[in-house]
Amino acid sequence: MRVQFVVQEIWIGLRRNLTMTVSLVITVAIAMALFGTGLLIRQQVNSSKTYWYDKVEVSIFLCAKTSSNPSCQKADATQQQKDQLKAELERLPQVANVEYESKQQAYARFKDRFASTPGFVESAKEGDIPDSYRIRLKNPEQYKAVSQAVLGRPGVDQVINEQEILKKFFNILNGLQWAALFIALVQVIASVLLVGNTVRLSAFNRRRETGIMRLVGASNTYIQMPFILEGAIAGLIGGMFSSVLLVFSKLMLIDRLAGNVDFASKLGWGTVVWVIIVSICFGVLLCAVASFLTLRRYLRI
Repeated sequence: MRVQFVVQEIWIGLRRNLTMTVSLVITVAIAMALFGTGLLIRQQVNSSKTYWYDKVEVSIFLCAKTSSNPSCQKADATQQQKDQLKAELERLPQVANVEYESKQQAYARFKDRFASTPGFVESAKEGDIPDSYRIRLKNPEQYKAVSQAVLGRPGVDQVINEQEILKKFFNILNGLQWAALFIALVQVIASVLLVGNTVRLSAFNRRRETGIMRLVGASNTYIQMPFILEGAIAGLIGGMFSSVLLVFSKLMLIDRLAGNVDFASKLGWGTVVWVIIVSICFGVLLCAVASFLTLRRYLRI
């Protein structure tokens, strides 16, 4: 196969259908950027789950004068109740560690955690957060066994599982991920339709050249290759533009999100590079396959 002829035919096809090609490149770029963003969010969620789920705790808040639980009778938990509860917790096979946190310690931790929002800190005072036991579990999934063992015991106000709070947050991130992938799917369908229209238009414009090539005995591959490569090149250019958009997604979306929610595990550039490579390859393959299938239906060679 003469490479020079194939390259010349590709250039002619791209130049004749410039508007369609530009539209295809933009659509592929947006589709691959959304697809890659969905993958980036997924990686961030998975890495964060791995980190946080190993560190989540069960907080057992003790009765206080401000408790709304009727069983507390508007009174603080006694030292005897605290000691009995601690002994019971340490006997549970699911518990790895038990740590007592006083009102003063809880308030100090609260001020440290929300130091960046002074207005929120000023709205609370020492004593608003009751005494508690912070439980580290051997297996975070065994929360219910601990909860059932302590709920209703004297001196216990309420039991809060941090994993349930994290699950709600990660569900929001998963929804964002699936929304990005759904929009990407719509854009992929639009890309396939644009590829089909571009290839059909290119084949129609070059029907005379194609007919001559048939008459002189050119192989199917020789005739098809310029059209397939046109789609692949458009997909490659769109994929390269999508890589720029993915870098912006990492800097403007993922990193800001990680900073705002204080993720301990931030997404590395190695993951971004991997997602960019996958997105570019997927864009090229998508356009090439769409071109090939369109040729089989409309070129009839």
